[in-house]
Amino acid sequence: MPIKPLSFKGDTKKAKKRKHRSDETEQDGGHHHETNTNNPSGSTDPSSDDSWTTPDVSSDVAGPTVLILAGTTNPTMCLASDAHGNVFASAMENIFESHVETAEPHDVRQVWVASAVAGTADGQISLKASHGGYLSCDGIGVLGARREARGVQEGFVLERVPVGEDADGDGDEDGKAVVAHSSSSSLSSAIRYRLRTAAGTSTGKGRRYLAATVTTTITTTKTKIEDQTTALHVKKSESDDEDDSHKSRQKRINISLRGDGEAGDPGTELVVKMQARFKPRLQMNKATKEREKVSRRELEQAAGRKLTDDEVRRLKRAKRDGSYYENILDLRAKSKHDKFAS
Repeated sequence: MPIKPLSFKGDTKKAKKRKHRSDETEQDGGHHHETNTNNPSGSTDPSSDDSWTTPDVSSDVAGPTVLILAGTTNPTMCLASDAHGNVFASAMENIFESHVETAEPHDVRQVWVASAVAGTADGQISLKASHGGYLSCDGIGVLGARREARGVQEGFVLERVPVGEDADGDGDEDGKAVVAHSSSSSLSSAIRYRLRTAAGTSTGKGRRYLAATVTTTITTTKTKIEDQTTALHVKKSESDDEDDSHKSRQKRINISLRGDGEAGDPGTELVVKMQARFKPRLQMNKATKEREKVSRRELEQAAGRKLTDDEVRRLKRAKRDGSYYENILDLRAKSKHDKFAS
């Protein structure tokens, strides 16, 4: 299944504007803009990269974010919210061979916009759903996304899970599995986090986290003989014997989401995906490139005279290396003429 980038309400519709321009130029016989519109992936600008990646540290999380529940497999689920503010687990369709690192959202309900909460010492973030409500957790662990303003219950902290921590847990009881053993290989290379909630803070129970408990219920039904009184007088056919011995099994998976899980529970582990263009490293690189850009006219104004091509190249290289002002002073000193010199 092809993976397409998500579009959000309020985003600038660049592709649509280009189509309008191509429609206008098509009447004049121009098709250049139309070909560029049909191939938007050809752009190499990191600031417009809509691909999904994992954050290196918890402080990198910003912008559109997906919280994948690491304790769910077949299918892999993520945290989602509907238009009424109900929080539920949604299946991930854009995933390659059940490797959670490759999972990408296909529905805007699966995406949360993360932003840092200013003035918090522990680095809290808020998670805003697609309908405008903020993810919240009350004192007893009930989750919701109905509030349009941030408060104490809307503050969350991402904590990285230690590398050597056991991810299988003890969830091997019948009918209940917190983490499937088959998913250990797909989770080995993915950095896992825990989302600390406000539950337990007011009651003094300590730190509590977002937890997903997977409960599997298997129902077995057996077909019955319609008439038991005539069963001795009427010879049954082979098809009747097959119907009598036929059993139907129905498997139902229920996922319970709470905000009062303990740190040792494997159901609290998450895999976080975010858009690559919101990574601070890419934003710093973009700002650095903007500072490094300098025209020939600006260089000549700073030097106070016309520059040769070699001098322009040397100054641009010095701009990138950090020795720009030293080279400018050298050029100014060489261009000065001391009339009192002997």
